Amino acid sequence: MFDIYRNDKRDVLVLSRGSAIPVLSSSHKWRKSRQRVFKVSDEIKSAVERQGYYVRSLRASKKRVI
Repeated sequence: MFDIYRNDKRDVLVLSRGSAIPVLSSSHKWRKSRQRVFKVSDEIKSAVERQGYYVRSLRASKKRVI
């Protein structure tokens, strides 16, 4: 199982259940998501296994359309 956290900058942090928030990401105020996540993508799972966490930005990229 995985714990999902969000911050005010629309970033997502994925940790294995029961893990502490890494020092690298602790400067932001993370709020734990209420929903439980049992399954994640292979990319996220391998990143969590390799480095202990996965961070991604959910901000919409500003693309210029002409």
